[in-house]
Amino acid sequence: MRIRIVGAGAMGRGIAQWAASAGHTVELGDVRAEAVREAVDFVRSMLERAVAKDRMTAEDCAAAVARLLPLDDPWAPGPDVELVVEAVREDLGTKAEVLGKLEQALPATTVFATNTSSLSVTRIAATLDDPTRLAGLHFFNPVPLMRIVEVVPGAATRPEIAPALTALVESCGHRAVTVADTPGFLVNHAGRGLVTEALALLEESVATPADIDRVARDVLGLRMGPFELMDLTGLDVTSAVIDSIWQGFRHEPRLRPSYLTPNRVTAGLLGRKTGQGWYAYGPDAPGSATEAPVTGNADRPVFVAGDDTALRDTLTVTGATVETSEQPSADALVLVPVWGTTVADAVAAHGLPAARTFGVDPLSVATGRRVLSVTPAADATAARDARAVLARAEHTVTLVRDTAGSVAQRLLASVVSVAASIAERSLAAPADIDLAVTLGLGYPTGPLAWGDQVGTARMLELQRSLHTSTGDPRHRPTRWVTERAQLGLPLTAAGTAPQDCLD
Repeated sequence: MRIRIVGAGAMGRGIAQWAASAGHTVELGDVRAEAVREAVDFVRSMLERAVAKDRMTAEDCAAAVARLLPLDDPWAPGPDVELVVEAVREDLGTKAEVLGKLEQALPATTVFATNTSSLSVTRIAATLDDPTRLAGLHFFNPVPLMRIVEVVPGAATRPEIAPALTALVESCGHRAVTVADTPGFLVNHAGRGLVTEALALLEESVATPADIDRVARDVLGLRMGPFELMDLTGLDVTSAVIDSIWQGFRHEPRLRPSYLTPNRVTAGLLGRKTGQGWYAYGPDAPGSATEAPVTGNADRPVFVAGDDTALRDTLTVTGATVETSEQPSADALVLVPVWGTTVADAVAAHGLPAARTFGVDPLSVATGRRVLSVTPAADATAARDARAVLARAEHTVTLVRDTAGSVAQRLLASVVSVAASIAERSLAAPADIDLAVTLGLGYPTGPLAWGDQVGTARMLELQRSLHTSTGDPRHRPTRWVTERAQLGLPLTAAGTAPQDCLD
């Protein structure tokens, strides 16, 4: 295939490298001739690096470079061009101007694709004389390494274009997911679950950014915590994406932005690129904050409220003194495994001693980091002792403020809920949601499969408990989770639709 790419910046040159390496002839153009030269040199250097690392043969490298054709004029006639990919800056006017000129220069049979990450594909297509020829083809940076592409048909896109683009992407070694033309498409939309809930936890003073990141990494298994991720992406970018998706979905509470971000953006606290975000960066920045040493009495007896045998057994294995009586003794610490509820709820409901009752997140029990919830009524000495008991056998313990569900549960519930809301709107297929999130965001598993691992009924219980405890509509149960829990279906199942029942 002969492909023309217009826009020789980071995305354009990445797409050019990907397509040329896969055997396609690639024309690369830009209004700045020097940008094209720099892009060709960059692609050549990246391919030569692949040869040095034995990831490509010298012959394949030379052939790929030979297939990369710099254009002096991006609007030059191209009778043999089958696909054009626009990769210019995220501005509707700029994209409309570029595509309009290409429409005059290229045959009517040429398929048009825009690499927009945030603009409506339908709006971009509407600027063309023939809006049916354009679809979104959203790559992620760096293109050769991020092996996922969102194929986004606009409202007027011809039905055969999306399958053709999907086949092209997959033949070049990447995975393709078909996504509805909605704010954030799929990956950016799904990613709001983690970041917006992390900001909400910080708003409520549940934990510090560092502690929320530690829980996200060590309990949920994420490679990077949400605040680390915001610093890497840039808070200006993250804040703009959060706002645009929330506004695009007409102020959906699940996607509600935080009041914390605008002032930080105004102050230039954007993350790595400015040297200061949620963390400090650079040669003079202090190292990672160390966690406070464990100083309490690890031999103090504990009483596990409820019937959570997993916590009771785990503590017993570590040598803790676990009481087996029906009521805690006068000196015992009371540990409550909370699931979508608060320690304060348990204290009030069961008459537990407020000063020495603490919550333990069940998600954290089997990990190296345990999460201990502390209420305003807690005795500080008792809290130190409870931390020491949980830290036995070289566990790390994070203290957080008592909140419904604790940190890990709220993050997980939000990730699953946002993904489930995408599925129930039919914005993407369940399998595509999980595939895109694992490849695009690096989660250890797809959000719907993650919910299945916890258990559909248990996820519904978590959503209901969070909603009941907080009254916040952001936590309301999704129809997707509710139906599947009631019907005994996994979250990853598309299920039967009415159209499936027609002859």
